[in-house]
Amino acid sequence: MQKKPTFNLHHNSVAMKISKRSIYPRRTFLRMSAMGAMAAGMMPCLRAASSHFFSEDKPLTNIDEAMKHPRLPHSMPGKFPGQVVKVFHGGSVVQNQPDAKAAYRMIENAMLELTGKHSLKEAWLVFVEPGDRIGLKVNPVAGASLSTSPEVTEAVIWQLTEAGIPSGDIMIWDRREFQLHEAGFTPERFPGITIRGTEQQDREGSFYDATGELYGKYMIDTGWYYRAEVEGTYNRETLPYMVNEGRYSYFTRILTQELDKIINIPILKNAGSTVTLCMKNLAYGSVTNTGRLHQQLWAETCAEVNAFPPLRDKLVLNIVDGLKGCYQGGPGANPQFFTDYRTILVGSDPVAVDRAGYDIVLEKRIKEGIQAAEVPSALRFMELSEQLQLGIADPAKIVLKELTMS
Repeated sequence: MQKKPTFNLHHNSVAMKISKRSIYPRRTFLRMSAMGAMAAGMMPCLRAASSHFFSEDKPLTNIDEAMKHPRLPHSMPGKFPGQVVKVFHGGSVVQNQPDAKAAYRMIENAMLELTGKHSLKEAWLVFVEPGDRIGLKVNPVAGASLSTSPEVTEAVIWQLTEAGIPSGDIMIWDRREFQLHEAGFTPERFPGITIRGTEQQDREGSFYDATGELYGKYMIDTGWYYRAEVEGTYNRETLPYMVNEGRYSYFTRILTQELDKIINIPILKNAGSTVTLCMKNLAYGSVTNTGRLHQQLWAETCAEVNAFPPLRDKLVLNIVDGLKGCYQGGPGANPQFFTDYRTILVGSDPVAVDRAGYDIVLEKRIKEGIQAAEVPSALRFMELSEQLQLGIADPAKIVLKELTMS
């Protein structure tokens, strides 16, 4: 990591404006350097971002199996259901780069506001404790220009270590290890932090080992899976990005075996008229064979995969990196639609946080003339998530606390 900045500011001495609303008002893949293989994997995602995401004829899934597992006291939506802290800092992007010190302060104030604690360490210990193996789930799929920023991730790591979490117990993870490296999550920048992906390459760039087996096959847990009655079939070039074919999407063993708690750090961006934030980052980043799920089950996958215990019972916090983001052209990187939101969203409830992020993106899309009003289908995955008791989607039940920092 970059050298940790020195902070002399405390929560009570930071100049900021706080607004709290008990009723939240309703407002009216991937890696382009592998063009051949990745184009095939990305097309379903692009189609999902169109107005045809939600087919009326839905393939059956095994969501009933997920619901048989008893919930735990800290299961989604976590310790603060329906609560979101939104922090805006006008100086959080400097010369087109996220500012690490500003990110630290924004997260600090959000954590104190969310938990009501008097110290940052106390606030973090609401969610984690020494001995936990903690995974930071970032989103690196659009490369260095539109992925979770290393600066925000560093701020989270600094605060965790200050709370007593050893750096050796922290992992930055996603599906594709090489994408993590491309987005700036490297051992050189994050010394002592494990950086791990389900889909891996060797030093020669091959996805296959000497026996012809995918490295990704060793990274999946076949005991946990999302089954959907739609087939995934891929060629040899595309298969490494999916790991397996068929009707099963297996959870990564990073999640099922190597981590105790998850802190979700998505980036604030759109996917068509909806957003790809907390729920999408978790669901599609945790299972294999996702290409088959975009066309007919995009919303269902975002909700239902999160209902399985490896995610439902391990997620403790969501920190949306909204310093930089996009309002059109997502989830890929299209620079003409990039914008500096200069915002961080924090909450234990991923559905409520997604709703808050959605409203930010929707407001920008309307302002830019991309769309004239809200598209009801864009909210479908949040509504499904609420039905599965994973969080609050109804804006009338969300408490949004807004902090403006200077």
